[in-house]
Amino acid sequence: MKNNHDFPYHNLGLDMARATEAAALAGGRWMGRGDQLRSDHEAALAMLQVFDEINVNGRIVSSDLDKLYDEAPIRMNQSVGIGVGPEMDFVVDPIEGRNLLARGHPDAISVAAGAPRGAFWNGPPAIYMDKIVVDAEVASALTPECLDAPAAWTLALIARSKQKAVSDLIVFILNRPRHKDLIEEVRRAGARVMLRSEGDVVGALQVLLPSGGVDVLMGVGSLVDGLIIACATRAANGAMLGRLAPQSAEERDVFSAAADVDLDQALTVDQLVKSERVFFAATGVTDGAVLMGVHYHGERVGFHSLIMRGETHIRRMVHTEYLLDRPD
Repeated sequence: MKNNHDFPYHNLGLDMARATEAAALAGGRWMGRGDQLRSDHEAALAMLQVFDEINVNGRIVSSDLDKLYDEAPIRMNQSVGIGVGPEMDFVVDPIEGRNLLARGHPDAISVAAGAPRGAFWNGPPAIYMDKIVVDAEVASALTPECLDAPAAWTLALIARSKQKAVSDLIVFILNRPRHKDLIEEVRRAGARVMLRSEGDVVGALQVLLPSGGVDVLMGVGSLVDGLIIACATRAANGAMLGRLAPQSAEERDVFSAAADVDLDQALTVDQLVKSERVFFAATGVTDGAVLMGVHYHGERVGFHSLIMRGETHIRRMVHTEYLLDRPD
């Protein structure tokens, strides 16, 4: 049997995009139908079917699905791929923005990130992570102190790097009660706030892509999405800080006892995913700020996907059409 180093690292992002497209096709039929779990379930099954055809010895190391319901088809440490090829770990979210999809709102996507075996940061089984994400223009200026500093100090640092006024900055923050103080801080500093009900992967992409129109992402969101964002950030030459964010004293005590981890440590993007051989793929499910959604045209269906690769920093925006099976 060949070992991991005998296999070339071709662009697995293209294979992963086939998986996110399959998930988007399955989930897109549930747009606006109010059933978050059914859309996620169907999307996950479709994603797994494609992942199992990829030439990798892979496993899924993180996903939100098994936290949502017991019958979730994607589980922690689940094997994927044909069992031969590079040893890879994947973090997936078949429908990121499941509530957005259920309501027919913009910015629901299917997303997956991949890295060599063991490259993803392996901490306690937390749900939330505090994050700051900036683009390549600001990357060299972001320091771990930014996670603890007043928002005004961090925003001033970002503004200097971008050679613009703080009042010109746009800050993406999830609209959650836990962010009340952060939102007030950012507004007092003079920056503008983009509030979204969910979807911090899309928010991060708006920061990282030149056409995104957002300067920085701040606040607490999903740990799973944090690992996905770390791959996108490495591929885009941006910078990111992350730290576990227990939402109660009891949760903090459990994490402290379960793992030898400094819960106060600010992790850099290089610590969150310890390899440049990362791959990122996302496909729009509903139309949004970065990706168009699934569009059905009779016998054809169209997708809009983003593929990024860490080694080369190549970014592809791909429009794909499938010919649907004709009904009997």
